[in-house]
Amino acid sequence: MAAVRLHRVMSEYEGRVTLRVRPYPFELFGRPGVPRALLEQEWWLAAIQEPAAVFAPFQGDDFPTTTLPAFEAAWSAARQGHGAALAFDLAVRRAFFAEGRDIGRREVLLDIAKQMGLDTAAMARDLDGGAAGAAVAAEAREGRERWQVRGTPTVMLADGTRLRLPIAFPVIREMRVVGIGKLPCAGDGCLPQIRELFERALRAPAGP
Repeated sequence: MAAVRLHRVMSEYEGRVTLRVRPYPFELFGRPGVPRALLEQEWWLAAIQEPAAVFAPFQGDDFPTTTLPAFEAAWSAARQGHGAALAFDLAVRRAFFAEGRDIGRREVLLDIAKQMGLDTAAMARDLDGGAAGAAVAAEAREGRERWQVRGTPTVMLADGTRLRLPIAFPVIREMRVVGIGKLPCAGDGCLPQIRELFERALRAPAGP
């Protein structure tokens, strides 16, 4: 939801605000990367809140057992340009949440990259050579240690100021959704609040 909403508004601020997506794989911190049982409970909640983000419950048996390859491929895509990074990030999310594809598989990620016209040979070298894995781990550590990130999505300004997303998060206990807060908005009704996040970025001092 956050990715789709940010992407929808981003074009209005092109050249004035830069949206950067940074990796934070839970697997690097001892947490399950893709808990299917939990996600299957959350899918409907996401679909209700954001119709523009297509959600289709995963039907196959090839549910991803890891998301690390997706984070590494996204880092490699970023080396081919900022626009490529954002487009690939959204395409991978769509592949998983809407198309039911196993984004933990290298061939799936390279196929997505190929369809987008990215340099798949360069991506394969990044994945094989370990550069992508090392970079993802370093960025995740920075997020945890420097910026105190503990979950996703976490949206912040360049100086670390946290921004509140207009999303109703579920209450989870023992890997089960047991409640949900009041929806602050839904669909297009959330876009004014997303624009305000970009406006705050315009007003904020430059950061690292």
